[in-house]
Amino acid sequence: MKTSIYIVLICVLWSCDYFNQAPQEDAIARIDDVYLYHKDLKKAMPEFVSKSDSAVYANNFINKWATQQLLVKGAEVNLSDAKLEKFDKLVQQYRYDLYSKAYLEALVTKNLDTIVSNAEAEAYYQANREAFKLNEELIQFRYINVEANRLDLDKIKTKFKRFNKADKKELDSISIQFRSYSLKDSVWIRVDQAINKIPAVTPEYRNELLKKSNFIQLKDSLGLYLMQIKDVLLRNDTAPLEYVRPTINQIVVNKRKLELIKQLEKDITKDAIKNKQFEIYN
Repeated sequence: MKTSIYIVLICVLWSCDYFNQAPQEDAIARIDDVYLYHKDLKKAMPEFVSKSDSAVYANNFINKWATQQLLVKGAEVNLSDAKLEKFDKLVQQYRYDLYSKAYLEALVTKNLDTIVSNAEAEAYYQANREAFKLNEELIQFRYINVEANRLDLDKIKTKFKRFNKADKKELDSISIQFRSYSLKDSVWIRVDQAINKIPAVTPEYRNELLKKSNFIQLKDSLGLYLMQIKDVLLRNDTAPLEYVRPTINQIVVNKRKLELIKQLEKDITKDAIKNKQFEIYN
């Protein structure tokens, strides 16, 4: 009970900026000769927390800190010297790894070129075509969902199927009248995406979607769907460059990153030798 009252008092005083006036080394808990200070609790406390919640959080934080300290002290007393030495080495190695990784990442972020040119992407694609075999079907298609009783339906059908430059421009201009649509038939998408995108297309229509140059007309409670399949790629076909371009970009950039890290490590060591920071004694 006394501890809880004390914690509440801490939080109330804290909310009044008391700790800005408190001594820097004002302790709130102790385990043997190890102390927990107000500044430690303040750093750990979440922002925008109510007084009641801050009291609970502070109490839990102090108890957790005490438990950790007691466990560490118990380990130092009860574990063998060999095991403690092993753990100390692991801790030291983790510190080295953590610092090194953070520093290298900062250098990489500053120096890494993340732009992959079309020529570079094309070269990687051509050199690794076998790695880009599809495990799913892709289609290029366009569709519109319109009211089935439109007076100009036949005209829209004609323009939609013919789809020359003028037709596309006109359909774009009246697309606000469509319930839904997609006229970008140069984009490759998964067949499953098309099925999910259009309510009237059930899985039973999958084979119809896989017929190149096929025109499909379906009707449901939401209206009439007009679909034109432009092109199809089946499983084990080579994926088109534009479809795998994001993957290629990531691969190329990751490769550059690994090469840059190796070069940075070499340069850091080389500079240290040049500046006589690093010496090897024979």
